[in-house]
Amino acid sequence: MSETGSRSEAAGGEDHPVVELDNAEIVYDRNFLAVQGVSMEANRGDIVALLGPNGAGKSTILKMISGIGRSERGEVTRGDVYYEGERVTNFQTKEMVDRGITHILEGRRVFPDLTVEENLRCGLYREGRRIRYDTSDYELAFEYFPQLEGLLDVQAGYTSGGEQQMLVIARALIHRPNLLLLDEPSLGLAPKLVQDIYETLREINRKEDITMIIADQNAKRTLEIADYGYVLENGQIELNDPADVLVDREEIKEFYLGTSSEESRYSDIRHYKIRKRYT
Repeated sequence: MSETGSRSEAAGGEDHPVVELDNAEIVYDRNFLAVQGVSMEANRGDIVALLGPNGAGKSTILKMISGIGRSERGEVTRGDVYYEGERVTNFQTKEMVDRGITHILEGRRVFPDLTVEENLRCGLYREGRRIRYDTSDYELAFEYFPQLEGLLDVQAGYTSGGEQQMLVIARALIHRPNLLLLDEPSLGLAPKLVQDIYETLREINRKEDITMIIADQNAKRTLEIADYGYVLENGQIELNDPADVLVDREEIKEFYLGTSSEESRYSDIRHYKIRKRYT
């Protein structure tokens, strides 16, 4: 298989995960090792939770999938990244956008001086050119975030944190992605808003058949809507399981949910790195 070849050529055209990391090592500035030996995947139509504390490597993984990491002097130096069976290791952002990947960065990146409508309209452009326009584009955004319809003439910088988070998700949705990457969507939001946004993400996933990878420290909410989960520590995956299994593991209850049983004995848990960080 060639360096840019597709796995489907070698595997008889069988279905592959939407995105897959195969033993990936990610280095910044040719010097700083951020992620090492990570293997993970997201299957079509699934929501995958990527959990872990600050500095664990969650954002780095999302950026290398979307190509943004390349602009920040990041590089996959070992292993590979695949998208729908095609090797896309170290591809640029434009190439990944063209393949249907949309990345919502941490921090609610709205254009504050533009109106809500102008921000939404940005979802219809690529490389400065409008890729499409139809009234159904806005209707799709308003179907899931009806609050935005009454804010179209308001500058985005004057909207609330929750409204800004709705706006960036709606703008991404207008782009009609196949894969949606979300980095810390619950950050800085009130619990009720977090619940509403996560329920909406689940609804979008199911109705629009958009595969999602959600990196968040809010393990409880993320696992509630996820199909599968990975837990990172120090740039490595320490735990992975279906979400309904992961949420019942004692390590997750203790370090993320605060609901572990008193009789649990952590001296017998082999995932020592998770224990060590928080003791």
